[in-house]
Amino acid sequence: MNLQQLQTKLISVARKNTPGADVPYAFEKRIMARLASSVADVWEFWAKALWRAATACVIAMALLGGWSFQTASTEAHDLSQEFENTVYAAMDEQPALAISEETR
Repeated sequence: MNLQQLQTKLISVARKNTPGADVPYAFEKRIMARLASSVADVWEFWAKALWRAATACVIAMALLGGWSFQTASTEAHDLSQEFENTVYAAMDEQPALAISEETR
């Protein structure tokens, strides 16, 4: 959009229509200053999007954290023992498979 051409059109329309008594003081200058300063800033868009995403992630983390504490079981689990059982579970099944294959 050509800003100079837009400004020329707005001024010509404004000159044809005289302002009424209800128009605030220096209204046209504020509008023209706003049009001149409305250059799109790409970094501003990125910053807004990233802050919104960060806010959403913090809210999701808080909700899921609260839910995990609420549903935590009262039983004490030993994570090292569970990990060891999981790792050795495959070793315990292999001899049973070998024995069943020999009997066939």
